[in-house]
Amino acid sequence: MADKPQYFWLFFSLSGRLSPSAYAWAGLLPFLVQLFLLYQFARTEPGTAASENWALASWIAILVTTWSTFALTAKRFHDFGKPTYYALISLIIGAILLIILAFFKSDPGPNRYGRRTNAPADS
Repeated sequence: MADKPQYFWLFFSLSGRLSPSAYAWAGLLPFLVQLFLLYQFARTEPGTAASENWALASWIAILVTTWSTFALTAKRFHDFGKPTYYALISLIIGAILLIILAFFKSDPGPNRYGRRTNAPADS
């Protein structure tokens, strides 16, 4: 069986660790997806089929990107040796947390969440 693609691990898995720079760059993508869909929704005429389609796409994107942001933040906290539940704060202050965590250095060496940064935890 083939391994999951690296982007699937990055955006959807809770396993492993993530460096500050990878966290910052990857954290921008969910944010930009939400902004793009919100922009598309805002430029359509209210009450039209296009408006309803963009609204539905926006809600689906919000659900997917919320999980993605949570998974990215969990891996970033793993890089400090902290447990996954610390990432719950990302659901409250996601954009602010993206900026804050992007500037903290990683714990050097292996910890219980993996041997190295920017990789899934060892199986």
